[in-house]
Amino acid sequence: MNNFGVGAAREVDVVVIGAGQAGLSGAYHLRRAGLEPDRDFVVLDHAPRPGGAWQFRWPSLTYGKVHGMHALPGMELSGADDSRPSSEVIGEYFDAYERTFDLRVHRPVEVSAVREGDGGRLLVETSEGAYATRALINATGTWDRPFWPRYPGQETFRGRQLHTANYPGPQEFAGRRVVVVGGGASGTQHLMEIAEVAADTFWVTRRPPVFREGPFGEDQGRAAVAMVEERVRRGLPPQSVVSVTGLPVTDAVRRAREEGVLDRLPMFDRITPTGVAWDDGRTVDADVILWATGFRAAIDHLAPLRLREPGGGIQVKGTQAVRDPRIHLVGYGPSASTIGANRAGRAAVRAIRHQDGTTRLHTARTEHTNRGSDVRWNA
Repeated sequence: MNNFGVGAAREVDVVVIGAGQAGLSGAYHLRRAGLEPDRDFVVLDHAPRPGGAWQFRWPSLTYGKVHGMHALPGMELSGADDSRPSSEVIGEYFDAYERTFDLRVHRPVEVSAVREGDGGRLLVETSEGAYATRALINATGTWDRPFWPRYPGQETFRGRQLHTANYPGPQEFAGRRVVVVGGGASGTQHLMEIAEVAADTFWVTRRPPVFREGPFGEDQGRAAVAMVEERVRRGLPPQSVVSVTGLPVTDAVRRAREEGVLDRLPMFDRITPTGVAWDDGRTVDADVILWATGFRAAIDHLAPLRLREPGGGIQVKGTQAVRDPRIHLVGYGPSASTIGANRAGRAAVRAIRHQDGTTRLHTARTEHTNRGSDVRWNA
């Protein structure tokens, strides 16, 4: 960890914030462009160890339950044990990746603010000192900003409330009456696990869930990404790609539907000390309310740059913020999937190479161009 002292900002060409899928992809492509970590660019991550948000996933989310984990560029993940927790498998894979490509991630480092600096550079203020950079790859994801809806009476509930972000696995809900709120993939996974041990479960969603039967091909994927991308182009807060693709129907989902576990209730109107209630007089007693209500983009550190549009989001063209093209948002909106994050990391570096002032990128050395292009890592 480097502490530069008060008022001393270290100059680099690129700062990458976040070492999840998108951030590591960006760092890999910077390396391939000939830039040296800790000299030309730096990768900052607030997490205690490699693995991005995966390291915080609940133990019962095994690698075999992960949908569509796409390998990082330059190194395949093969031979993983489907029964192991995804946090362990992917954490070890990311660790091996960082070491293989010598990315020298700084952690744990908190980024407090990014603001206008001197000489056309951005000033990145962090817990290890300040960086003055020509370009910023922001890959902070969403895990640090869980969305908690507010409902009347919420503060009166005498049971336990928790969010997907601190879901401990099903064992803590044994014998409990549990209300699961949210119609996404996490909500259904939580519900199906908890139903096996709970006294009773209730599934509540704002909209009727959409289940997707059959294969999900490239055409459907492109259409889904296009819908999310359109919102980002208009400066609206991004929706997740999953929110427009529907829920895949697996054998486990079919069984849960047959057993009534996935019988959905409309959203309640208020929370009571002992559960939830609807205006039509219906009530449900509960010991736990689990909010599987998603996350928002963790971009508060960018607030000094005033990038948000009136619609509440950041307008993005490619990976670049329209209001400040030095800022590249990867893993944001349409690139929030693992394959999208890989592509966004590459696209961000390509765009940075063509930005004025980044001469070191224009004349990049090539000694790393082929390094690790066919590496395989066996979990």
